[in-house]
Amino acid sequence: MKKIVVFIALFLSIFLGLVPDALCEEIYKITSANFDTANSVVVLTAKDTISTENIMKDIKLIKLENPSRAYFDIDSAVLTIPKQDWTLNTGGIKQVKINQFTTNPNVVRCVLYFNDDYNPDNLKFYRIKNNIIIKIKNNQFSNDYFQTTYRDEHTSSSDFYEALTVTSPVIEPTNPPNVVNQIQQAFNTAVQQPAPSMEKKSLKLNTQFYLKNITIKPYGILINGFGAATIEKPMILQNPTRIVYDIPNALTSQTIRNKEFKINETDTAKVGQFEMNKARIVITTADVNDYIPIFSSDNQSLLLANSKKVDRNALLSNTSDVIAYDKERIDDQTSSMILSFNHPVVHGIERTNNNLNIYLYNVSKYSEELFNSTYSNSVFSDAKITLMPKIGMVLSIPLENDSLVRTFLGADGKSIKIKVRGVKKSTKHPAVLHKNNGAKTVVIDAGHGGSDYGAIRDSVNEKDITLDVAKRLKTLLQKQGYNVIMTRDTDKYLSLQERCDITEAAHPDIFISVHVNSSVKPEITGVETHYYHQESLSLAQTVHASIASNINSNNRGLFKSKFYVINHTTVPAILCEIGFISNDAERGQLNSDKRKQDTAKAIMEGVNNYFKQQQ
Repeated sequence: MKKIVVFIALFLSIFLGLVPDALCEEIYKITSANFDTANSVVVLTAKDTISTENIMKDIKLIKLENPSRAYFDIDSAVLTIPKQDWTLNTGGIKQVKINQFTTNPNVVRCVLYFNDDYNPDNLKFYRIKNNIIIKIKNNQFSNDYFQTTYRDEHTSSSDFYEALTVTSPVIEPTNPPNVVNQIQQAFNTAVQQPAPSMEKKSLKLNTQFYLKNITIKPYGILINGFGAATIEKPMILQNPTRIVYDIPNALTSQTIRNKEFKINETDTAKVGQFEMNKARIVITTADVNDYIPIFSSDNQSLLLANSKKVDRNALLSNTSDVIAYDKERIDDQTSSMILSFNHPVVHGIERTNNNLNIYLYNVSKYSEELFNSTYSNSVFSDAKITLMPKIGMVLSIPLENDSLVRTFLGADGKSIKIKVRGVKKSTKHPAVLHKNNGAKTVVIDAGHGGSDYGAIRDSVNEKDITLDVAKRLKTLLQKQGYNVIMTRDTDKYLSLQERCDITEAAHPDIFISVHVNSSVKPEITGVETHYYHQESLSLAQTVHASIASNINSNNRGLFKSKFYVINHTTVPAILCEIGFISNDAERGQLNSDKRKQDTAKAIMEGVNNYFKQQQ
């Protein structure tokens, strides 16, 4: 009878709002736990309505020996995700475990196991909005909140190679009842695992994003993984028509690598490891201009979708409003725009040559007056926001052709930063564009010639291969409507300066020099593309992407090199090393009609794609 009276009293107190403070404690609901390999930090993110200020005051690090480890407890906390168990070999930390230690009271415990030479005093705790951040390495922590989601550059000084081994438990999918994870449910990020809950799977993570699984949607593919995913400016290739997305600092799971996925009756996708630290997704579709990347609020899931066919309702588990506007001038060439939201935002990015469109799918309100007043006297003065049908907005930012763009997402999904940098033109080598009945002019330079044989192996001469490929390229480009000028179309000697003089007299739009590589190591194979001036980078990226995608040889990448012919021309200029004559197998291919024709065609497609991007 006494128990019934106590129960009724408690029920009435709850109903009348008289619950004691002890029963009304604010619960810190942890909605995600991530390890950032770039900065060696653990990030715990909470439900957006909870402050971490009081939580941080109570965190105490307890050190233990045999084995060397330390733990800390988060009181009044609930782990709404499955328990985490990571085995690492970076930053002095061997293992990280996060679990629900007790439920009455609610305590989440994080245990870190160290290498013997690691000093636990290096661990530092930070509070960034609703995130608890544990810094492991004693290094500069420069990017503690924003994570890169998109960049124009295909190579960056921020790219890195880091050996990291992660062992993660196989877990059953859960459906935590909170706003952030409701959005994640819309992305269907839970991956079915048939294995028992205690089984572990080892993988090697070279960089900061692990591409784990692909889920097919009627309008695109959903990429699941962990870490911070960045998308580079996509490339469009022809025959067949396809769009190429690269994810730098990423590793693709062996289970999906080089597999083709059927999206619908017409579109397919293939995932691969393009370089040691770069994943590549190729979508074959006639609608290449309609595909865009759509980012989940925690940047763990990425949807590559046809923007005209995507089911927008699947992205709208909650709505968000723009609540703050900010701008920053970083230097004379670089500025940034920051939008802050009251709830996590789901956004897509569309980059054209003269515009950047940010699709804010679940955003319903913004202040036009504050938006205009904040950005009126800045490089973003022409930016505007337009409403999408029913719900959602599009932020449009007009850009110069040579602008470089990066976008960032806050760790809690509630801020978006857009950074724009203008490319400073070289005053020594101003670009000169030639117009002839509207057609573009291309100068093709066949390397070596005459008494200059170039590299020689087994009576095979570089000068003969380059001239053959150059002639084939000329034919293909002329069929596409280009004006083509050859520095040489016969087996004759030309000095490097003479080649530059021919180019300068023609006032072309671009310059392409064709060469064959050689090495003292006969096992080396592959294709390279070289550029020198900044205005040549886009041409180099686009043509090299086409060569690497169409030629079955090792992709050795882009190089900034001071070759005479690309240094002393005043237009975008590149030098293509189309293979190694010093390798027996590749020499045989380079000397074949098929390899020569395939190479010429790949360069032609790269040129087409480059000029399409300039429109």
